[in-house]
Amino acid sequence: MITYPPEFFASSSPNTAFEMIQRVPGFGLDTGNSEARGLAGAQGNVLIDGSRPSSKTDDLFEILHRIPAASVERIELIRGGAPGIDMQGRSVIANVVLKRDASSQMALETNAYFYRDGYVGPSIKAQYSRREGEQLTEVAFSATTDRTGATAQGNRTRYDAASVPIQQADLDLWDRYRDASVRGSILRRFGGGKLRVNALLDYANTNNAQDITILSGAGFNDHNQDVNHTWSGEFGVNWTKALGPRTELNLVALQRGSRERYDSSSYNGGGATSEFDEDSLGGESIVRGTLKFRQSDRWSFEGGGEAAYNFLDNASTYSQNGARVLLPNAQVRVSELRGEVFGQGTFRPSSSLTLEAGLKVEQSTISQSGDTDKAKSFVYPKPRAQLTWVPGTGHQIRLRAERSVGQLNFGDFSASTEINLGTVAGGNADLEPQKQTIFEAVYERRFWGKGAVELTLQHIEIDDVIDIIPLVGGFDAVGNIGSGTVNLAQARITLPFDKIGIANALLQVRLAAQKSDVTDPLTGQHRRLSREIAFGCGVSFNHDLSGGKFSYGFEHGCNQDKWTAYRVREVRTLDNDPFVSIYGQWKPNPKLTVRVDLGNLTNIKLVNGREVHAGPRNTTPIAFNEQRAIRQGQYLFLQLRHVL
Repeated sequence: MITYPPEFFASSSPNTAFEMIQRVPGFGLDTGNSEARGLAGAQGNVLIDGSRPSSKTDDLFEILHRIPAASVERIELIRGGAPGIDMQGRSVIANVVLKRDASSQMALETNAYFYRDGYVGPSIKAQYSRREGEQLTEVAFSATTDRTGATAQGNRTRYDAASVPIQQADLDLWDRYRDASVRGSILRRFGGGKLRVNALLDYANTNNAQDITILSGAGFNDHNQDVNHTWSGEFGVNWTKALGPRTELNLVALQRGSRERYDSSSYNGGGATSEFDEDSLGGESIVRGTLKFRQSDRWSFEGGGEAAYNFLDNASTYSQNGARVLLPNAQVRVSELRGEVFGQGTFRPSSSLTLEAGLKVEQSTISQSGDTDKAKSFVYPKPRAQLTWVPGTGHQIRLRAERSVGQLNFGDFSASTEINLGTVAGGNADLEPQKQTIFEAVYERRFWGKGAVELTLQHIEIDDVIDIIPLVGGFDAVGNIGSGTVNLAQARITLPFDKIGIANALLQVRLAAQKSDVTDPLTGQHRRLSREIAFGCGVSFNHDLSGGKFSYGFEHGCNQDKWTAYRVREVRTLDNDPFVSIYGQWKPNPKLTVRVDLGNLTNIKLVNGREVHAGPRNTTPIAFNEQRAIRQGQYLFLQLRHVL
């Protein structure tokens, strides 16, 4: 464990716990996956006072932004496990330890994106927090109206099988989104322990439109539009009580619900029309209990169980030229009742050696009704072991072996569409979760106080790989295509510049190379996993001046995002240029922060390709090739944060 007191961060004068976490050497924030069912594996890699938040929708990014830096006692970086610490299967986590002093803060933040075409996307955030000892009250509100990278201009070119251009068209893409949320939480003493209650409400609305104007070649101008409305809410309770000097009980209950309405339509100059409408209702109920026992600084144990019930009730319709088209699983209700029991132990035979081993056993029953009535039950044991060795000061080696089971996306059981591309997919009632076994070796070297190098090697064996399969009737669907492997090599470097005379400057670099192998279900040939990026790279630089009063830096995605995805009738490719952004920040006083970002400085080119066949790509010729090239334009981001 490495401890970072507030003095470590003084040179950057952080406002929030999030800004402190950003400057922990060799640590990358993972906010978790709110779409994962249940709590196990859904939460991120940061603890607050040794506990994980009892919320899934309110992610760590927002939670850490609501914690004033002045309220942080220290940040602990825990690598390879430690007795009494809930690592939740992660190798490295950060623990934000808060002060017990009475404090309160109210902050107002106004942001705006300014785009080249004159559009301005504003947002506002307001938050209040009050802490006194172990009591806490938090309230936050936010609202945004903006657009995304889906607003862009470009062109589309189609070629025949001999690569001769047959059509040229202009693309005009437009989108807007609006969202609003209110959330709050309280922490109080209750029943001899600590009770935390949190609740939130969210609303989001997105609109997308695409206009295709034919410049040359056969075809008609085309217009597509998508509209989506989503309402969601969450209520969670977390109770922790010490049952003795070495034993602790933690109970969590969580309820989530959502309603989504999606409408998509298309029409062209030739009079052809298509419409897809979808209405879905979803929910999740979770209860989880964990009992921890810390025998000593060398031994600790924990065990418990979790039960979760999830459902998605989905109804969709699709029509072409006013005539209804029947889709597989257009009307379906999918539910899962899942239970998991777990136990693990942590043993430190010496100060340089830590062994962590555990076993989870998951039982899941997935049921469907509607167009298809079916139920399946699965039982999956998930063992895990990790060995951490510290051969010397500043050095650490971690070895891990773990079996994990992926979670199914309920939306894959029902029909879906991409009207802007003219494709429709059916639902698959026979979908099974993807299973994988991970073998990992990590070497970490700490140096110069703020410097770190982390080298990672991974080998992953995958069963029931999830990809695209053909259905009876000619539709595509998400399905299982067999087994596969993934090999990964990654390096993360945090380099302080103090040694070369540039104080409080930090360069962070990430390099990753990945190679996978799977058998294509149509051709029988070996290929990579769909959408795999073979090489990843990112560079960021930050420099704090005058005790954090001024800061500047840049981010560069130095890899070229490039992947291939395989469908039944087509092969899709993505080839994007690397992005560059710079920022400057000024804190004229401790209560006011002004930040300016210049994004997408090089106005990157994003290229999507499609090789479309007349039927299954293994038995039919190429009908046409298509290339879409767009540019999103540069933007300026302005942020004003004022502590009232």
